Amino acid sequence: MQVQSRALRGAVERSFTMGLLAACVALAPAIAMAQGIPAARPETVGLSPARLDHLKTWLQGEVDQGRIPGAVVMIVRDGKLAWSQTVGYLDKDAGKPLTKDAIFRIYSMTKPMVSVAAMMLVEDGRLQLTDPVSKYLPEFDKMNVAVASTDAAGVVTYSMVPAAKPITVHDLLRHTSGLGYAEITRNAALKKAYIDAGVYADNGTDYDSRMVTPQREVEGLAKAPLSTQPGSNWEYGMSVDVLGRVVEAASGMRLSAFLDERLFKPLKMVDTGFQVPEAQRARIAQPLAIDPATKAPNKVLDVTVAPLNDSGGAGAVSTASDYLRFADMMLRGGELDGQRILSPTTVRLMTSDSLGVRTTVPLTPGELLMGVQGYTFGLGFMVRQGPGLAGVPGSEGEFMWAGAAGTFFWVDPKQNLAVVAMMQVPGPMRPGYRRALKQMVYAAIVR
Repeated sequence: MQVQSRALRGAVERSFTMGLLAACVALAPAIAMAQGIPAARPETVGLSPARLDHLKTWLQGEVDQGRIPGAVVMIVRDGKLAWSQTVGYLDKDAGKPLTKDAIFRIYSMTKPMVSVAAMMLVEDGRLQLTDPVSKYLPEFDKMNVAVASTDAAGVVTYSMVPAAKPITVHDLLRHTSGLGYAEITRNAALKKAYIDAGVYADNGTDYDSRMVTPQREVEGLAKAPLSTQPGSNWEYGMSVDVLGRVVEAASGMRLSAFLDERLFKPLKMVDTGFQVPEAQRARIAQPLAIDPATKAPNKVLDVTVAPLNDSGGAGAVSTASDYLRFADMMLRGGELDGQRILSPTTVRLMTSDSLGVRTTVPLTPGELLMGVQGYTFGLGFMVRQGPGLAGVPGSEGEFMWAGAAGTFFWVDPKQNLAVVAMMQVPGPMRPGYRRALKQMVYAAIVR
């Protein structure tokens, strides 16, 4: 099986030069309003127009005070597009107003789409959640874990111990692999190894591992130690980047090509891909040049260059209306406009608690995303555990994720609600904006 997997991965590697166009083939010149989702007045689906107007006024105030460049927010309820608003600038320095068809760097909102890709392969019988990752990427066969110890003087050192079990596909989907992010890990040994592997650059652009080849990425991450034993702890990191390589090995296709064929085209996500072509570059939304909180320059991905690998963890671009179609598909149990992407049973599995009693060190999913408790993690999505605990309104079973540049979405099946908010705010204020958006959208629900 390993020989076959190497051959498959070799075919994927050889196709990269020919497949560069596939990374952006899904992008098109223009979009229809929310890509065909029927519209309705807010009051007909139980939303208060006056309270939604308050949300728009608040967003405009954030633009006017120079805290955000702009935002596009779209709300689907009961299968209808009930609200779609755009405020602010596409590029404030250039004085260009934001438009509904703006293209955003979605960073980690790539992860749910790649997780769906993996689960399509599970449904196809080409993957199983219990498969060891080494079945598809043999480099991950024997892993070590970096265990920290502190001496009497407070000096931290690391010793390497063998992983007690293999990393599985399940671990990648639920972030229990032990693969971290150099940007946020507390494990110095892991961070150094990621720098050495070329998947992280000190003083570079955060969460940008696109300019290493898939082979180099796999080899580098496999040589690095894990932060914790596989399957034992939830820690946000490079798991879905590796999952993207598994999708390629199992499908024999480049990740962008697989997503384009199986997800983007069926859902008419015409502006979603891994590179923005020359003809569409004027539509890219830009952050403020200087972050208002840190006073440091904002650094974001250059999505106009062809990536050497399609980063399943952070590399995609999309529009609000494209991503709303993805969210609406998940809200409808895996189907939209007659296109069945996943079975409802698979959607329920992905949006259920997959952590159980596992630890969540250093932060729970909710604390990482919004600074609140009350959330666990499924397969590619953060999941609310109950109506209480969290410091934001919501329903048990709602699921969501967000991106490092400020994009955010959530789906609430109990309220028959899907919300997509796109902005380019990569600084530390983004958890606060996620909380505020949830608070004001739920405040607008009147039945």
